Amino acid sequence: MERPHQVEAGSLEAALLQMIGDHNHAAAELRERTDKAKQEAVRKAMRVSDLLVNAVNGGVQEIFINEKRIEMEIRALARTIARFSKQTEQWHAASHAINTAIKEIGDFENWMKTMELDCKSISAAIYNIHQD
Repeated sequence: MERPHQVEAGSLEAALLQMIGDHNHAAAELRERTDKAKQEAVRKAMRVSDLLVNAVNGGVQEIFINEKRIEMEIRALARTIARFSKQTEQWHAASHAINTAIKEIGDFENWMKTMELDCKSISAAIYNIHQD
């Protein structure tokens, strides 16, 4: 009777070895699938990361370009303002000179009228003296 017990024990042992083998095979397949899934997840995460970085950098780059354009426009406007300011000062100086000249002409005209009246008064006085 020992032999049947050994056969059963051998069969049980074979079954256990088969189960361990199946388990090891299943574990290896699971590990392989897990590694592939992990690698795929890492690739996809890197792709998402790259897309996010590109999206953010694209916006930043566009803002940087716009900032440079605005700075160039500001410099151009500052030059234009300086030029117009200089022209305005020149026009102001010219109009002041014209106003001064007009005032001098008016002063000269008044002086001439005063001189004319003085000459007429002197002439009348001389005429009156000469008549008497």
